[in-house]
Amino acid sequence: MGTIRIRAFTLLCFFFILTLPWMFYVAAHYLETNTFSFAEEQSHNESLQKHLTETIRLIESNTDKWKEPNWQKRLRAKAGEAKMDVVLLSASDQEMYRSNSDSHRAFASTEKFSIIEDGQLIGKVVIYLPETNTIPLVAMFAGLLLAIFIFAVEMRRYLVKPLERMSLAARQIAAGDWDVRLPDSRITEIAEVRDGFDVMVKGLQTSNRKQVELEEERRFVIAAVAHDLRTPLFALRGYLDGLEQGIAQSPEKIAKYLAVCKEKSAQLDRLVEDLFTFTKMEYLETKLNNVTVDLTSVLRKSIESLRPLALQKNISISSQFTDDCMINGDTHLLERAMNNLLDNAVRHTSAGGEIVVRCYIDGSKVKFTIRDSGPGFSSEELQRVFEPLYRGEISRNRLTGGSGLGLTISQKIMRRHGGELAAHNHSEGGALLTGWMPVNDSVAAV
Repeated sequence: MGTIRIRAFTLLCFFFILTLPWMFYVAAHYLETNTFSFAEEQSHNESLQKHLTETIRLIESNTDKWKEPNWQKRLRAKAGEAKMDVVLLSASDQEMYRSNSDSHRAFASTEKFSIIEDGQLIGKVVIYLPETNTIPLVAMFAGLLLAIFIFAVEMRRYLVKPLERMSLAARQIAAGDWDVRLPDSRITEIAEVRDGFDVMVKGLQTSNRKQVELEEERRFVIAAVAHDLRTPLFALRGYLDGLEQGIAQSPEKIAKYLAVCKEKSAQLDRLVEDLFTFTKMEYLETKLNNVTVDLTSVLRKSIESLRPLALQKNISISSQFTDDCMINGDTHLLERAMNNLLDNAVRHTSAGGEIVVRCYIDGSKVKFTIRDSGPGFSSEELQRVFEPLYRGEISRNRLTGGSGLGLTISQKIMRRHGGELAAHNHSEGGALLTGWMPVNDSVAAV
């Protein structure tokens, strides 16, 4: 729909108000005279003035003949030539003569004067002039009223009504009702305000929906973490009670109880650390401590830190790195992400399995892959593996010691660094995690 500026709209309305009465006047003039020319009207006025002068002279010069029928007939003919009516009154306002007794000209123009001779009032004369401009003037006034009415209707339609609806919509939104629709307007400024209002409403809806989702996710995380904390805490408390009550009496049993307590405390520590990192990444706008980082060095450190755990399960970890895998990033967060990915691979790889880590440059990206020889992901897991606190039903559950936040945290760290992390199944079996980040600017320039 085309729009018009409010200034142009106002000027058009005033032009319309000035033009429509004139159009009505011209139309009435044409209907009355069958011509659009106003020159004939001027000639007609001159002729009327001439007849009026002659009629007045005839009346003034024949005051003694006012009652004579022949003279009255002559006066009637003279007045009829100009379509005038003449009324003669006595000095006492008694009607002596009327040229047309059937004429009733309530709105006609009149000429009134008195006849005085030798200082005495002889009579009075009233001349009713022909109604030359009455109809056009009435038509002009009607056109003016119509123009003002149309202007008021259009002003309400395109200016007042949209503003009233916007005011009502603002109150509806304040009351929590998002289902508001604003009327269209052909005024550019009103249309722009309407579009801006729609953008604001959509933004508020998105913000409100995101807030609700975050609140639901927060409640879910708190409930899930509380449940996960309860399990190792219950086991830890049970074994500690056993030690306190002297149930474990032999050195071997005491060592076993202590090992379990240590394992559960480590599990608690890992869960709390994952929760803290997830909360910081999800809800807090932490600023990255960006430095030039060699991703291969980060991967090597992560491999070395998890190699003891891998050796316990007789899992081999091999690496295939290329040089100059340099990126801009936060070393601490990147180490956290790689530790989570490799820990996930070790925990879900069967004893005697293999993990292969690769890192290489692909154009303007530094890519890395972590492949394990475990059971891989199910179709449901591929769709939900990065959801917070999601664990698979069989191999990837809390019995393996995971918090369900590791992959989520790693993906968020990749995205904070301008990259991405994805999960797949390798064609030869096992899970495959693929990630990338932009290469360091100085390396890309070379």
